[in-house]
Amino acid sequence: MNDAENEAAWDARFIAGDERALEQVYRRWSPVVFTLALRSLGDRGDAEDVTQKTFVSAWTSRASFDPTRARLSTWLVAIAKRRIADTHEARARIRALQQQLQRVTRPDDLVQAPGVDLGETLLVAQEIERLEPDAQQVMRLAFFDDLTHQEIARRLDMPLGTVKSHIRRSLTRMRTRLGVTHVSP
Repeated sequence: MNDAENEAAWDARFIAGDERALEQVYRRWSPVVFTLALRSLGDRGDAEDVTQKTFVSAWTSRASFDPTRARLSTWLVAIAKRRIADTHEARARIRALQQQLQRVTRPDDLVQAPGVDLGETLLVAQEIERLEPDAQQVMRLAFFDDLTHQEIARRLDMPLGTVKSHIRRSLTRMRTRLGVTHVSP
């Protein structure tokens, strides 16, 4: 059997779901996929993830592989390029989220207690940013610094009643905008 016939036989076994064919395909082409991912992403862990995702995608969609349209290696590289693009897009989304978070919070607001959801922190920070300046100060101290009403009043040199009013009005506005019904002011 020549190389082309041998390759066609492995392709057929791969399409049929032969796990030994998957093993052979992985052994032969994973270094190429890994190198391609590493060069594009510059991170070994991400390159390993892309390599794994590429072969999982290839295996789960093997019925769509058409050896008359492309070689298996070409098809695998095309899948790898999509997984690499997905990783770049995920990185861009994370960077955009981090930049947005930095715009709406002070650096010391980012120190979070264990178990606090970053998405919820961002949402609260965005809503606080929409408040009037005095209310923003009060709410930042209440949410991010976890100060009591009395501590906020002392720190801002503001009457206690004014602090409580800012908090009550702000929570009402935020609850209305967020559509939350289970929070009491």
